[in-house]
Amino acid sequence: MEKEGIILVVDDNKALLAASKLLLKSVFEEVFTLSSPKKLLQTLSERDIDVVLLDMNFEAGLNTGNEGLYWLHQIKERYPEVQVVLFTAYADIELAVRGMKEGANNFIVKPYDNTKLVETLRAAYLQKRTREGTKGEKCQTGNMYWGESPAMIRLHQLVEKVATTDANVLITGENGTGKEMLAREIHALSKRKHAAMVPVDMGAITETLFESELFGYVKGAFTDARTDRAGKFETANNGTLFLDEIGNLSYHLQAKLLTALQRRSIVRVGSNTPIPINIRLICATNRNLQEMVSKEEFREDLLYRINTIHVEIPPLRERKEDIVPLAMGFLQKYGELYQKPELQFSETAERLLESQPWLGNIRELEHAIEKAVIICEGDTVEDFYFEFPRQQSIKLDESTQTETPFQTLEEMEYKMIKAAMTQHEGNLSLVANQLGISRQTLYNKLKRYGL
Repeated sequence: MEKEGIILVVDDNKALLAASKLLLKSVFEEVFTLSSPKKLLQTLSERDIDVVLLDMNFEAGLNTGNEGLYWLHQIKERYPEVQVVLFTAYADIELAVRGMKEGANNFIVKPYDNTKLVETLRAAYLQKRTREGTKGEKCQTGNMYWGESPAMIRLHQLVEKVATTDANVLITGENGTGKEMLAREIHALSKRKHAAMVPVDMGAITETLFESELFGYVKGAFTDARTDRAGKFETANNGTLFLDEIGNLSYHLQAKLLTALQRRSIVRVGSNTPIPINIRLICATNRNLQEMVSKEEFREDLLYRINTIHVEIPPLRERKEDIVPLAMGFLQKYGELYQKPELQFSETAERLLESQPWLGNIRELEHAIEKAVIICEGDTVEDFYFEFPRQQSIKLDESTQTETPFQTLEEMEYKMIKAAMTQHEGNLSLVANQLGISRQTLYNKLKRYGL
């Protein structure tokens, strides 16, 4: 394993400092030690520390843990990105819970197991590194194109009001409208923007992996559980948890999710210890959850919990004034990617783009522009560089269409999947069963066709 990460150990036991440095220097790039917290903040200002292993007690005869909590607050206030693991000789679960509620990453009890100590500090470092990558990608505003349509202007005004609160948000809209991008924008405008936004595709998580993925597990919980592993809730602690495709979560798993949200804590698989979580929840779906509630397919109490604020993204066909500006943004993006920075659209190409119904919305538009950029010769993207499925050139109301005599296999597959999705109201399990394919295969095809 390549050595990476910088660790600071703060403890008044000099023998422990020497032992921990010897142990940790084989795993981490650099290990610093302090026998007193008095120079802790100065060290953090001088060194690019990733993780602090912080003792809870320093003064002789004082064992309340208040010293450790004080220095935890000082670290998180000045250096919120630094991960703090608390170190204590007193296995007090209430103190552990309090410390983690107040920003600690984890908790180690003395006497410690070497393997457990390394795994815990390593996990804290990896979590910091993940959050830094997430921050660079997700905490900048301006990635969301709001456009000029009245519906999007109203949506923008609502988002600006909601983002600065901790209210749970439910985003609805057709596939490809940009629900995840809107979630990222809300996170970037929030008070939690310096922590992680952790996305979870609920449509891609199998029922057997639900608890271990969301809540994590402890070593030995099952055959392949060789180490402790934090779940998505813990990874998103103090940040935002984004649950995409929430409507595809089975009814009995909805109860487990609701319990975690109500208790504001989770229990890892194989453990009985509750771990407090502090998250801002954003969910998204293309399904009508209110209808699902009436059919007893979605829990009404869960809907109330996730639906404090509801925002609906309109489909692209209802804001045609935004099609060409969006297309130009994608043209610039892929022009730079494929080393064709001078590209522009012809007037006929722009008219063609505006005439399409874009059943796959912004995602389909982006794919179309990328393909056109790749095959374009010269500096002008003409209309003939675009190839749309035959159903794109006819009316949306398929009941009034005259069936075309010849279709490609892809067109037939597209129509079959679309019809099954409509019949089963987006229930992927039922759709996959009807089409005779696996859920994962269906999921891949939905992405391919922009459904």
